[in-house]
Amino acid sequence: AVIAFELHGDIDTARQLLDELELITIAVSLGDAETLIQHPASMTHSPYTPEARAAAGITDTLIRISVGLEAVGDIITDLEQAFVTIASQHKHTQPQAIYG
Repeated sequence: AVIAFELHGDIDTARQLLDELELITIAVSLGDAETLIQHPASMTHSPYTPEARAAAGITDTLIRISVGLEAVGDIITDLEQAFVTIASQHKHTQPQAIYG
């Protein structure tokens, strides 16, 4: 599956999220056996102006994840620890995970 979400913050917050991950691999791809994450504004769409990115729906905080074959709990744990780290450094409310 491919999922996408936006973060509270700015382009640096999005970059920091990727830096904080330990299991998930930073890469541009729609699928692999391993979970991949990308930040389109600084990767695939970095050559475009902010206006062109906005017109394409690519915000500075958009994150895309292609879920691989790792244990779901391991993927969630990696994301949670990264979210908690960036939230504490940016003084945002601590994130709550919602599963259903």
